[in-house]
Amino acid sequence: MRSGQGTLAGVGLMLAAMAILPFLDVVAKVLGQQGVPILQIVWARMVMGTVMTLPFALAEGGPRRLWPDRPALHALRAGFLIAATFCFFFALKFLPIADALAIFFVQPLVVTALSPLILGETVGRRRWSAVAVGFVGTLIIIRPGFQSFNPGMALALASGTALALYMLLTRRMAGRDSAMVTTFQTSLIGTVIVSAGVWAVWLWPSPAQWALFVALGLIATLGHFLIVMAYDRAEASLLAPLAYTEMVMAVAVGWWFFGDFPDGWTFAGVAVLIGCALYISARERQKTNKPQV
Repeated sequence: MRSGQGTLAGVGLMLAAMAILPFLDVVAKVLGQQGVPILQIVWARMVMGTVMTLPFALAEGGPRRLWPDRPALHALRAGFLIAATFCFFFALKFLPIADALAIFFVQPLVVTALSPLILGETVGRRRWSAVAVGFVGTLIIIRPGFQSFNPGMALALASGTALALYMLLTRRMAGRDSAMVTTFQTSLIGTVIVSAGVWAVWLWPSPAQWALFVALGLIATLGHFLIVMAYDRAEASLLAPLAYTEMVMAVAVGWWFFGDFPDGWTFAGVAVLIGCALYISARERQKTNKPQV
């Protein structure tokens, strides 16, 4: 059984990751607006992640641990991450960051629904309620039926589903290697997969775009490293609702960089998401502080 302090650490790591990752969307949207092919942006994310985690993976696991001992499982996990990344970056061509992310948040529902089946975890009524309330918050933001459908909605939905499967595999593989080694292995196999097809759409980047590629790798690597560390410490069904807190930073960066200022309904939805995350954290703190008998 995981200790209460370890679970709280997992919650904190997940919240930190959710505050960082929206900046990844900013960089990807800027590159897309400059005409860089989406597959090439995904390639940059994988390559830069591989390069940036290599020294740490070597220090923790040594050269023998660089290539995973279960490459098929890692390839499946990397495939889900590639699909999620590609679909979300593509969705940003059609939607503001906050809108795309709101639809993307089908992901915690999928994680919670499948974690008993895939991971054998117990999902209590409070966690189901937290996910449901969080999803209501996203519905307040996107208001289905009150705006016209566009391809970005379907792409964001596909991205959320793919990332849910990535999260479940991350949790299933937790504990076999350190978080940094796991992050490196996923980036390495992802690089191999994407490199097989990126040549068909390749456009040579400008120096400024290469700099954005580096930023893409830094943000993605740090964010997903924190996620892996979080899933090493806490159950998937507990962490899943905390992904809603990413919306807070997404709203802020969308307004700051692109002028996509949310309306009152969006702020109401975000308030629901914040309340959901705070409730989960408070419940976990109560369990941690409960006297042991």
